[in-house]
Amino acid sequence: MKLTPVLAVDEIEKSLPFWVDRVGFTKTVEVPEGNRLVFVILVKDGAEVMLQTWESIKKDAPSLVPASPATGSFLFVEVEDFADILKRVDGCQIALAERTTFYGMREIVVREPGGHLVCFAAKV
Repeated sequence: MKLTPVLAVDEIEKSLPFWVDRVGFTKTVEVPEGNRLVFVILVKDGAEVMLQTWESIKKDAPSLVPASPATGSFLFVEVEDFADILKRVDGCQIALAERTTFYGMREIVVREPGGHLVCFAAKV
């Protein structure tokens, strides 16, 4: 089984610098419409995430668009090098400051430009 989150965003171009430049994902697929992207697949170290615009979802499958689009997604990403991820997310909107949890993880939660929460964590 393979599980790939699809994050709905208003504009893919606003989220790409976070996922590619900061976090280190590689864009492997892109679907343009006019002068904008409507869908991308990003991969890194066996992980995969897809970004799709609300507008393209509305055109393709309008029944999937909630009456009031919300960004309630919360991704938990386990990393090997926590110091590296701290450098990569420096300057991002911090939703939860760095902490060490009772279950033995060092974590930081940021809000990516599409509004989704992303928790980066490493074993202590």
